[in-house]
Amino acid sequence: MADSVDAELDAWIAAMPAGVDPQVEAARQRIARIGRQFEHVLRQAAAAYELTTGDWQALSVLHRSGRPHVLTPKELTDRLGVTSGTISVRLDRLERAGLVERIAAADGRSRPVRLTRKGHRKWSAATKRRTDSEHEIFSSALADAELAALNPLLRKVLARFEEEFGPAAKTDTLRTD
Repeated sequence: MADSVDAELDAWIAAMPAGVDPQVEAARQRIARIGRQFEHVLRQAAAAYELTTGDWQALSVLHRSGRPHVLTPKELTDRLGVTSGTISVRLDRLERAGLVERIAAADGRSRPVRLTRKGHRKWSAATKRRTDSEHEIFSSALADAELAALNPLLRKVLARFEEEFGPAAKTDTLRTD
């Protein structure tokens, strides 16, 4: 089965400097395009629950923080890799929707934000839709043994990149709202 990389690879390699390895270029292009497709799946899942990908990311970080699912705006800013202005707008929108609530701070400065039950339910539903869609795509493209073989190969590549450039970001930094 051919894909969009197959259709363009020969032309790319012909236009690139001598010595570019076509296998590496093809793998790089495929990984990048698959990453963009994962973003598309997430955008669709989030939109189905009236969330932006940025909303989904913020709710995810709060959810992963563990009970009681509370973080300061600064902690959210740091974990999401966004500006304080971006997080402020995002939190205002999530608060208006009843998905997060600001709680009193012990020091009276930055008011922490807590994931509400409604926020947890909406995040869970959108996440299930995302993971179900990804599972369907993987299971229709690969046999269980192929997926099991793919993960160790990807682990080796990621480990080598992290050896060269340091740990990869733990959260996705998608193009968001």
